[in-house]
Amino acid sequence: MQGIGRYRGGVLAVAVGLVLAGCGADGGEATSSGAGSSAAAGTRTVEHAAGTTEVEGTPERVVVLDTGELDAVLALGVTPVGAVRTSVSDELPAYIEDAGADPADIANVGTIAEPDLEAIAALTPDLILSNAVRHTDIYDQLSAIAPTVFAEAIGETWQENLRLAGEALDRSEAAEELLAAHAERAAEVGALFGDPADTEVSMVRFLDGSAVRLYGEGSFIGAVLADVGFARPELQRTGETFVEVAPENIGEADGDLLFHASYGEEGQAAAGQVTAGGLWTGLSAVQNGRAFEVSDDRWFLAIGPLGASLVLDDLEEIAGRSVG
Repeated sequence: MQGIGRYRGGVLAVAVGLVLAGCGADGGEATSSGAGSSAAAGTRTVEHAAGTTEVEGTPERVVVLDTGELDAVLALGVTPVGAVRTSVSDELPAYIEDAGADPADIANVGTIAEPDLEAIAALTPDLILSNAVRHTDIYDQLSAIAPTVFAEAIGETWQENLRLAGEALDRSEAAEELLAAHAERAAEVGALFGDPADTEVSMVRFLDGSAVRLYGEGSFIGAVLADVGFARPELQRTGETFVEVAPENIGEADGDLLFHASYGEEGQAAAGQVTAGGLWTGLSAVQNGRAFEVSDDRWFLAIGPLGASLVLDDLEEIAGRSVG
């Protein structure tokens, strides 16, 4: 099921409109046009996970240091001048082009684990966005380069993180529009499954051969599934981001619906080994044709309104196959 989804929901429509409105005549840097604010917006004091930061006007040269922040700023109509990459790819997620952004306009500033401070400084940003989970140790160095705002957490808190990014970018109204569109679309998709609370959805992610991650309610995907109204298998009814099981205990991953993804080449290799085995093929979801491979970029890395919209696209298509 990799790559499915037609961006039919309101979230992407809002996001694309904001990006296009925020582009200059040459299609380059985002500006404040159409964002409901002006460059003369004054100075705001933004409270965040690392303290308070003074942000002046409407930032236009933004650097993002995690995938959730990338998703959020694109959805809010800003193409960042720089962004980190994951440890398994030098490429940005392909879906960002559908949000109206050109990856060629977004400079590589290192990886999530090791941002390149010199590369960031060379871009002369007027705002840096990240989170306390990833980059607390370098907050002071980042703040010396440009005003820096940190979200408290990632994943389950994506909606609060979007609001924080909206405040920092002087686009709070746009953030609320995106969240309202998401809530409406999630309810619509849930209704396609009848009573979604009667369906336990299992989320499985392969990273390497040592363990398999089952994602809980305290994750981004867990939050999106809760918005739709789905139930979760017992082991995944946890506030933790994920729990790990050994490949020989993959039976713990069963559910009425099962979605699985792979992170990088090692994850793909691990997935191939597990899904070829009898323990996997013996799962009721697999036997009933209710196990689906999904895109890791969309379901696990996006961590924002664009990613949530893509997940809802995929769920809508599955409902159309009458598997609910």
